Amino acid sequence: MERFKITTPPTHLIKDSNESSMLSLFDKNNSDKNLFDMVDDELIKLSGSEIMLFKYMKSDDYDDVYMESRQKPISIEPIKLFGNYDPRSLEENLTQFGLEIQNDQVFIFNKSYIERRIGRIIIPGDVLKTVFQNMKFEVYQVVEESFESYGVYHLMVYAKLLRDTEQIHNGDINTVHHQGGRL
Repeated sequence: MERFKITTPPTHLIKDSNESSMLSLFDKNNSDKNLFDMVDDELIKLSGSEIMLFKYMKSDDYDDVYMESRQKPISIEPIKLFGNYDPRSLEENLTQFGLEIQNDQVFIFNKSYIERRIGRIIIPGDVLKTVFQNMKFEVYQVVEESFESYGVYHLMVYAKLLRDTEQIHNGDINTVHHQGGRL
């Protein structure tokens, strides 16, 4: 038992629990946060898919009854992005009210990559086109997901499937429907 004698370390080696250690992985002033963000961006590019973004330009033409813009100007030229999503097959369920499409999609993007690429974050009203499935989705919600300890920020983009999208760029967006309702 004498071999494992308990001793107390010198007081100059004992640190206060409120002080950060030199080996701390969650250093708020860590200069490697940009590195983690770049690695996250590369992971999304490698494991993700090509997605085309058609920007929505906000207008003052607002209908108070439908609580939306009457004509939603969507850019004609898409911007190529990389993001992650789970491709699903199109589901058309026959209900008592007719065919109902239930194909909402969640896209994940690196926030700093999106800001560099399009000059702003993705906003509700933007249209995303998946190259893999050749389907268009209208964004209805954007949530920022953050891993602040690592300096990585994601955009969780929720979108609804658009049908009859051949007229989306003609300014006649009122004829474009999603899930049978008026857009």
